[in-house]
Amino acid sequence: MRSVRIRILAVVLVLVAVGVGGWQLLPTGGGGSITVGTTDAVTALDPAGAYDAGSWDLFSNVFQSLLTFEPGGADPVPDAARSCGFVGTGLTTYRCTLKAGITFPSGHRMTAQDVKFSFDRVRSIDSAVGPASLFDTLASVDASGLTVTFHLSSPDATFPFKVATGAGSIVDHTRYSGHSLRTDNGVDGSGPYTLKTYTKDQRAVLTPNSRYRGAAQSKGESAVVRYYATPEKLDAAWKAKKVDVVSRTLPPKVLAGLSPSDPGHRVTEAAGAETRNLYLNVRAGSPLHDRRVRQALALLVDRDELAATTYQGTVDPLYSLIPAGITGHTASFFDAYPKPDPARAKSLLAAAGVKVPVRFTYGYAKGKDAAGAEAAELKRQLERGGLFQVTLKGYEWTDFQKRYADGELDAYAVGWVADFPDPDNFTAPLVGTGGSMKNGYSSKDVDRRIQDSRQYADRSRTEGDFRAVQDDVARDVPLVPLWQRKDYVLSSEAVGGGQYLSDGTGVFRLWSLDRI
Repeated sequence: MRSVRIRILAVVLVLVAVGVGGWQLLPTGGGGSITVGTTDAVTALDPAGAYDAGSWDLFSNVFQSLLTFEPGGADPVPDAARSCGFVGTGLTTYRCTLKAGITFPSGHRMTAQDVKFSFDRVRSIDSAVGPASLFDTLASVDASGLTVTFHLSSPDATFPFKVATGAGSIVDHTRYSGHSLRTDNGVDGSGPYTLKTYTKDQRAVLTPNSRYRGAAQSKGESAVVRYYATPEKLDAAWKAKKVDVVSRTLPPKVLAGLSPSDPGHRVTEAAGAETRNLYLNVRAGSPLHDRRVRQALALLVDRDELAATTYQGTVDPLYSLIPAGITGHTASFFDAYPKPDPARAKSLLAAAGVKVPVRFTYGYAKGKDAAGAEAAELKRQLERGGLFQVTLKGYEWTDFQKRYADGELDAYAVGWVADFPDPDNFTAPLVGTGGSMKNGYSSKDVDRRIQDSRQYADRSRTEGDFRAVQDDVARDVPLVPLWQRKDYVLSSEAVGGGQYLSDGTGVFRLWSLDRI
């Protein structure tokens, strides 16, 4: 299979130290708003009500977290905080001191009370499609002046990483309810940008926040993010020059044909590791409840064929919950299910005593990437041999999220863009009890191993735990890994900084873009 590996075309930007955890992107020019096109829809403008790439991309720009990631960085650095660190030796108390003088749009000055309020409301609201599951070890939060202290229920070396994500977005406690989501189109954050206007599924207009005091000290250009329903519509907008930058996702055929030598644009391959898994509903009453049925299904999936045909070589087959390049990556699914094996699958279904074909519903998000074509290809693969009968149903993105969260779908594929570069982020939210994929899976062994891994500040020591987790998941099959790919950013020759826009750290840096 041909694998696309596009050379990064360098754009000159200067990184300048600005104190503890500080860094600066110095602009190289100016010239009006920069328009970015994407297919990643925004689920909600409220940080307590969204846990998806489109929403968190916006959060990166309009909110601050206590911590953030430098471009290409692996460890969080201070943003709204002046300093942060664990207290004592047990990794159960984490304390941050805020920078003085950070101001919200209302004029209210940020204090530790706003931080406590923001974390408490994420857990209190506990939205079905929100990020509360990231804070499973957070027991309580104390606030005093500019000092906030997090008390954890068990050692968690990954907690600073979680604080640096969109889940840690700090809101103005005078503008948000502590027990319900905000439903208007307003945002009260202290990030690098102010949200001037927002029209759902159409566009977000952002202007530089003159009051911003955080890790990214550049002013940035005014920006417009335009949302497109399908990769094909995004591609048409790019060709019509309606957007200056394209970030997620062009059609596979277009991605496969990109070349750095083509005139008129810059192509950047981001360093991140995006994965996609097929999630299976394991609840009692689901046709996929029996583990042997799920194992039989796994034996019919042909990742090589999916990658070569539907995605035209722009993704790599994935046999692991944790992608290549991340600590703990292994090929557990290849070891258990090395190639499509209908005979073995038939034997497993017979042992389960189920009637064939096993009928189930596969739901997918219409317009997201190549989701429809992917669903059709997987249906074709699974129905070969007459062992399964798959009914495909496509839904608008928000409706799709609600349906799988409510347990209405038997199977559904969802892409996963890392919140932070650590194996915990590819396991706890996906296969941990109460995780974000809502497929009913729970394993005491998996939970214990994830929890054990959090006692190690040296993350290289977690490799054994995560390998064991993946072996357990390959045995239980609550999901089937499908593929892995990097992000690609396409920009006009007049715009620089695309290589910093999306780099696998989970931070979407609109302020890095600059007209040359």
